[in-house]
Amino acid sequence: MMVPSYITLYKQGKLEEIKNKLLDGLKKCNLCPHNCGVNRHQGILGFCKTGRLAKVNSFFLHFGEEKELVGERGSGTIFFSYCNLKCVYCQNYTLSHFGEGEEVNDDQLAEMMITLQIQGAENINFVTPTHVLAQIVEALPKAIQKGLKLPLVYNCGGYEKVETLKLIKGIFDIYMPDIKYGDNNLGRKFSSVDDYWDIVREAVKEMYSQVGDLRVEKGIAQRGLLIRHLVLPSQRENSLRVLEFIKNEISPHTYVNIMDQYYPCYHAYEFDELSRRVTDNEFKEVINYAEKIGLYRGFSSFL
Repeated sequence: MMVPSYITLYKQGKLEEIKNKLLDGLKKCNLCPHNCGVNRHQGILGFCKTGRLAKVNSFFLHFGEEKELVGERGSGTIFFSYCNLKCVYCQNYTLSHFGEGEEVNDDQLAEMMITLQIQGAENINFVTPTHVLAQIVEALPKAIQKGLKLPLVYNCGGYEKVETLKLIKGIFDIYMPDIKYGDNNLGRKFSSVDDYWDIVREAVKEMYSQVGDLRVEKGIAQRGLLIRHLVLPSQRENSLRVLEFIKNEISPHTYVNIMDQYYPCYHAYEFDELSRRVTDNEFKEVINYAEKIGLYRGFSSFL
């Protein structure tokens, strides 16, 4: 098993420096592309509706993730409340929009990581970590002191600030962005951000530059990039554009999980194009195109 690079950063004293910079960034929050500029230390809320402390909805061994993350013992998943996107079709909207969960401090968050490791987790999988990145890194040294040694997964919606990603280089072993759209207009219409496609392209390039193609040992992901893409109804060209970007600007060997589990929920029924499930033909067309352009060998075995 590879030794996670965050342990090296910790031993070098660099993790503490990164933690302090991230916490300082909360005073005039600029850690994600929204650049809200609010003082979260004083409880002032921006787009993500999260103050000084992170909120956690649940943490458990997850067996429904990609096979390379789950293995035989499960992915140690921590679901955070709220998000820096407002997707109208979010299947976890009670968490991401309504903020269901409880505030936790750094000691409690560190204890969650250790508990999952003791339970046998293959990794620690942070779901929607973007807006609570400072709090995660704040808790990490305490978890390391208690023996944490698992790979860390950054499981996000792709709307990330490149400068922040550069700051946390070496902390996360596996980046797992969900590239939702290949078009700014769709991001504006369905997720309340004007520049999604511009942002996600540069963010994923930075992620890949840090960790490269996914490396798997004995069936378990150790380090690298794994990309998700949820196929939406009536959005064929969107999916094809995303796949072309991955092939041409990231790597043809990228692990890609093309997902077909979309179903209308939350506010999806307010949009005609989102008010039904994806058809088999729509999904097969995206899969066939990925194979046609040479991404087939990079598919995650989760398919």
